[in-house]
Amino acid sequence: MPTLTQQSPAKINLFLHITGKRPDGYHNLQTVFRLIDLYDTLTFSHTDKTIGDNLPVTLSNAEHVTDNPADNLIVKAAIALLAFAKNHQILSDSQIAQLPIVDIHLDKNIPMGAGLGGGSSNCATALMTLNTLWQLGLSNEQLRLIGAKLGADVPIFIFGKDAIAEGIGEILTPIDLPAQQFLLLKPDAHISTAELFAHPLLKRDCASLSHDYLQSHCHAFTNELTDGFTNVFEPVVCALSADVKAAMNVLKTLAATAHTTPRMTGSGSCVFLPVPSDADNNTIKHWLQSSPFQAYWVHTL
Repeated sequence: MPTLTQQSPAKINLFLHITGKRPDGYHNLQTVFRLIDLYDTLTFSHTDKTIGDNLPVTLSNAEHVTDNPADNLIVKAAIALLAFAKNHQILSDSQIAQLPIVDIHLDKNIPMGAGLGGGSSNCATALMTLNTLWQLGLSNEQLRLIGAKLGADVPIFIFGKDAIAEGIGEILTPIDLPAQQFLLLKPDAHISTAELFAHPLLKRDCASLSHDYLQSHCHAFTNELTDGFTNVFEPVVCALSADVKAAMNVLKTLAATAHTTPRMTGSGSCVFLPVPSDADNNTIKHWLQSSPFQAYWVHTL
């Protein structure tokens, strides 16, 4: 069959709260995800080889992502997808062995370790596309169940629209939000997630807010952060990384003009500033060109 090219979008968190610790040791979160037009590209091609005892996909141009292809979320997605099909008696071992190996070429554009969900998005794109190519017929709900076991951010990319996320990120409820545009800055910093969750500055007792409240008070976390909305990881990351703190300070300076609140997304190093729709294009161009950090201009999907 001809190659199939899919775009794999990034996400941002407008706010991110921890509402408590779970019995399994994980933390319950409450956040609002927005998908943005910053993409990786995945190109899928059938090969003339069948799976047999081999990995179900070959992965190219991903050496800079993981040293061992088997550790990549794209490959893990393919393996988990076929395991689900076998366990639910959709395909037998012999049928799986006769499926064509799919070659996946990855063009990476979303920065890694940024809190933008690039790896999770790639994983979700692989699940959805391989489900189609191998004609497994799994529903989006089934794909989200598979994805949630691979990464907490995977389900939102299968869900494919703005959502309130709860649990560890897998419980998704749609939310209607106005279109937005953002200036993203990516400092060259990597923060250990385990270190963040163990840090004494991390706030772990935010109140869980009702969906009706979040929808009716979306003005409190879209352009500005008011009424207690925040990213609980932001003060911790800024305390651990001088570069992230410096990037936040750059955005705080610009925020005086934009009249919006800069913030961090996820638990990574990327920070962003919502920019009003009537912002001057020359001003935006100047911000991008003068930024001391890698800068991106993005819009909501």
